[in-house]
Amino acid sequence: MKALRYIIALIVGHFTVFKHIFKRPVTLEYPEKRNELNEKFRGEHALTSDENGKLKCTACGTCQRVCPSFATIKIEKEKGEDGKFYPKNYSIDMNKCIFCGNCVQYCPFDAIIMTKNYELADEKKSSLTLDINTLKKNYSDTIINKTKDNRWR
Repeated sequence: MKALRYIIALIVGHFTVFKHIFKRPVTLEYPEKRNELNEKFRGEHALTSDENGKLKCTACGTCQRVCPSFATIKIEKEKGEDGKFYPKNYSIDMNKCIFCGNCVQYCPFDAIIMTKNYELADEKKSSLTLDINTLKKNYSDTIINKTKDNRWR
C-alpha cells in the first residue's frame, strides 16, 4: 500500500516538472537582466529644476505637511535676492520614507519627483539621508541624462 502511494507521488511529481518545462521562466537573472518598471513606479526622490538650472522648490513645506511619516522631510528656507523663498537645506530620510508619493502628488510647483531608482541598499544608515545636492544630482542623472543610461527605459 505504501509503495503504491510512493509511485503515485513520483508520477505526480514528474508530471509537474514535465508541465513546467515548456513554460517561460518566471525569474530573472538579476543584475544582468532587470524588470521593466511601471510608468508610475515610485523610487528614489529628486528635486526638479527649470531650464536655467534653478530649483522649482519654493520651500513652501507642503511636502512636509502631507507626509504620513513623521520628520521624513526637513526643509530650511531662505529668502533670495529676488524676494522669493528657496530651500537652503532640504533633506529626505529614506529610513523613514514609506514611498507613498504624497510629497510628489501634492507639491504645487511639481518640484519633487520620484525616479525609477530602486537600488537603495547601503552598508551605512547615514547614506540613506538624501540632502539637497543628492536630490539635485538624482534629477540630472535619471531625468536629464536618462538617454545615456539604458537601465531606466
